[in-house]
Amino acid sequence: MIKVSVIYPSKPGVQFDHEYYRRKHLPLIKRRMGAALKYYAIDKGLSDKDGKPLGVYVAMCHLLCDSLDTYQSSFGPHAQEIRADVANFTNVASIHQISEVVVENSAKDETEAAGISIIPQVIQ
Repeated sequence: MIKVSVIYPSKPGVQFDHEYYRRKHLPLIKRRMGAALKYYAIDKGLSDKDGKPLGVYVAMCHLLCDSLDTYQSSFGPHAQEIRADVANFTNVASIHQISEVVVENSAKDETEAAGISIIPQVIQ
């Protein structure tokens, strides 16, 4: 599985319409990519590591797909339309990173993630 992260830096003069991003831009991506986009998440920057607003990034999104080929074949044909929509919500250039997801469900207990039951079973 791969994750495409699109990160929008926070800097003086940055404009970012979070409502548009959430209600219009990401749903546009989902409609165009269809079933190839397994999951997406949107992050809204609140503060930096010291709790000072606004933080290093004003927003991020993460797109999860089965493979790089799946992402490219589903996003590529619509890239121009999707990129043209960016001007509707921000004036800052984004940073992109494609990563291999090496851990999923990291919030699960290790035994649960491994499929090991920790509930005692009664043997009759």
